[in-house]
Amino acid sequence: MNSLLFGIILSALFSTTSLVVVLLRVSPLTDPAQAVPAFLLSFLLTVSTVGALIFMGIWKVLSFHSWDTGKLVSISLRQGIFLGIAFTVVILFHLLRLLNWWIGVLIFVVVGLVEAALDH
Repeated sequence: MNSLLFGIILSALFSTTSLVVVLLRVSPLTDPAQAVPAFLLSFLLTVSTVGALIFMGIWKVLSFHSWDTGKLVSISLRQGIFLGIAFTVVILFHLLRLLNWWIGVLIFVVVGLVEAALDH
């Protein structure tokens, strides 16, 4: 199962690098049709993979169950993907000027309820 964790670490490194490249090299003023989707996609991948690694560390430290590494990686990856989706939707709502504080809270509540419904 170390290969799964290594794959997530490698994808976190690549996605963070792609986010830095998009932030530093792609100008939203000259080509917004290319810059905004590239930013949102690289942001989604970065938050998902880094979030999965953070959740993996949390599950390792606070292990209430006797799950193997594969189960922990599976749960952490699912939670990281949900976290990435929530943050990307919040940024998208902000770009569309639809975001206020309670809509942001509701987005995270909906994602939390979906995660609670999928909890095995």
